[in-house]
Amino acid sequence: MNNFESLGLSKKLLQAVESEGYTTPTPVQEQAIPPLLAGRDVLGVAQTGTGKTAAFALPVLQVMSRSVPQGKRYIRALILSPTRELAAQIGERFAAYSENLNLNHKVIFGGVNQNPQVRALQKGLDILVATPGRLLDLIGQRHIDLSRVEFFVLDEADRMLDMGFIRDINKVLKLLPKKRQNLLFSATMPGSIADLAGSFLNDAVMIDVSPKEVTVDRIEQKIMFIRKADKRRLLVQIIKSQKVKCGIVFTRTKHGANRLVKQLDQSGISAAAIHGNKSQGARTKALAGFKAGRIPILVATDIASRGIDVEGITHVFNYDLPNEPESYVHRIGRTARAGRSGIAYGFCDNSESGYLVGIQQLIGAEIPVDDTHEFHFEGAIPKPGQKPGKIKENKSQKKKSSENKNPRSRSDNKPNQYKRRSNNNSRDGDDRRPRGGNNRTSQGGNRSNRQNNRR
Repeated sequence: MNNFESLGLSKKLLQAVESEGYTTPTPVQEQAIPPLLAGRDVLGVAQTGTGKTAAFALPVLQVMSRSVPQGKRYIRALILSPTRELAAQIGERFAAYSENLNLNHKVIFGGVNQNPQVRALQKGLDILVATPGRLLDLIGQRHIDLSRVEFFVLDEADRMLDMGFIRDINKVLKLLPKKRQNLLFSATMPGSIADLAGSFLNDAVMIDVSPKEVTVDRIEQKIMFIRKADKRRLLVQIIKSQKVKCGIVFTRTKHGANRLVKQLDQSGISAAAIHGNKSQGARTKALAGFKAGRIPILVATDIASRGIDVEGITHVFNYDLPNEPESYVHRIGRTARAGRSGIAYGFCDNSESGYLVGIQQLIGAEIPVDDTHEFHFEGAIPKPGQKPGKIKENKSQKKKSSENKNPRSRSDNKPNQYKRRSNNNSRDGDDRRPRGGNNRTSQGGNRSNRQNNRR
């Protein structure tokens, strides 16, 4: 198979695909569309950027368009997404593909006023794209009925579990009719995802386009060993010398992202941050400015590594190396889209060398080292036989780091304060609920989260 027509798509969908500029199906589309059209459940291992949204959206639209119910529409397809950005982009794809079809869809998520979403639901719709928090809130308010859902798509399942959504997913599954077609996509396949898939998929067709198999040949990768205190200066140097007009910088924490945006601004570089603590309005504005070219640099946490699909990104900076090796593949995959080339820089300080070991084990290759920059630090190079994981600094290293940061005040406690603050921001949630618990704090957190979502 080497064209969309051979996959069995209808003429109206082929017209939509052609208008979007698609010519040849990606591997995940080639493998997923035929069994979905045949009514099979599908379990797919594929990351964002492989064309998986079209892989499930096109067959869902085709099957649903065969019979449009008379009278008020009801939800026949539910697509569950972990983040607002990813939900919005899935909605954009459904809008493009269904241009010639008589089908309605709506995207709902938390962080915005629920009233427009409720009004759309009251009018009736065929396809609902949602994040778990807002979905369950509106179900609780009796604005959503899932009893007649024919298609259930769980997208980015591993990210769902990372963000603590397993209980919410199970609640949603209990509300769905037993007779339905299911599809689960995940970028990785740990045991927890296999267990989840086994709980609701029926005789599923397995499709594997995992990160190891996704080509990164068009992405030039470089690792740069550096002291943590020098990362900002190196980043500014590269952005200015290479005149970067469309780049993403990944940090590990939300606080770190906010701080870096301020530092870049002080250096004359326009940037915006996007993460779970930002309001939906701020996130939408930042992403729109980035897409339009008004903001050349987007500073993001891993919430965006799977939720942002912007063409023309030339540079990706791993300002902080990710502690999960798979995240590295997702991050660098933001560049080299649609056949273009791109470059991915990784800044590795002496506490992150274990992360680098894990990343290189995952991708099965050593990332080329750039030691020509003025901040090169050999102390950050992994030791022979070093195991994957974070390297803890000993007391002498912490003292030396403190002296480097503030030579006038060698005995202050700022490094420890920064460490505590980073830990408080280490989980980047989006429309998420607390992981649970029987204490009052957990219950109060759930109530507060629901109130925030309603606002």
